[in-house]
Amino acid sequence: MPEPAQEPWSGRTARRSFQVVEVTGPSMVPTLYHGDWLLVQRGAAVRPGDVVILRHPFQQDLLVVKRAAERRDGGWWVLGDNAYAGGDSTDYGTVPEELVLARVRARYRPLRKDQRSVFGLLGWAVSAVRRVSTARSVSRRLRAR
Repeated sequence: MPEPAQEPWSGRTARRSFQVVEVTGPSMVPTLYHGDWLLVQRGAAVRPGDVVILRHPFQQDLLVVKRAAERRDGGWWVLGDNAYAGGDSTDYGTVPEELVLARVRARYRPLRKDQRSVFGLLGWAVSAVRRVSTARSVSRRLRAR
């Protein structure tokens, strides 16, 4: 009897694998924008300040991207970089460790239609691909904690 197909986000794996995902929504602005593409590493160790992909604690078919602010009893306290967007641990509390699926390693920002000028292309070329790390965080919200 064949084994059932396993969904790509079924949990941690023995080997670390990479996957590309698209950002939707404004909760991580200014670090990530709607339409950005992320290179994520499943099963990678998470440290405070890392941007992570996780299952929403109350709607587990929904994947969200947040910043792991700190480890607490019962899992991770996660925050969006955009304090006005909501949808983070301030709404649903600590996220259990098993719901944190991957760590974001890099961000690719696709070229927009309004960036067709020479200066637009130069600006895009400088910032299109960025490593996402704790040190490069532009989140004042994380530093304020």
